[in-house]
Amino acid sequence: QVQLVESGGGLVQPGGSLRLSCAASGSIFRINTMGWYRQAPGNQRELVAAISSGGSTNYADSLEGRFTISRDNAKNTVYLQMNSLKPEDTAVYYCNAGIKRYTWAYAMDYWGKGTLVTVSS
Repeated sequence: QVQLVESGGGLVQPGGSLRLSCAASGSIFRINTMGWYRQAPGNQRELVAAISSGGSTNYADSLEGRFTISRDNAKNTVYLQMNSLKPEDTAVYYCNAGIKRYTWAYAMDYWGKGTLVTVSS
């Protein structure tokens, strides 16, 4: 079994920062792309940022350079550093990873349960 567990969400004032973490555990042969998505009330889930196993990154255009994604392959962990947070960043943030569990298996998509980020004064 594979689990993705997010941490680091919470309440922060506008202009503040938070760092989200997501650790993958279980029977894992290789992790391909890891990413963060978010879903605000009434909205569809959207991509925030993604990072390949080699470190290539891409970000949602709307972020204006405020967020940084990184990963520690030795720890099977992906991070999202969020700076200059705005009320519109309020959402549940979900971790996603493409994971190959065995040498002979195809990679499959896995999701965490989400962590709530609330930006409010």
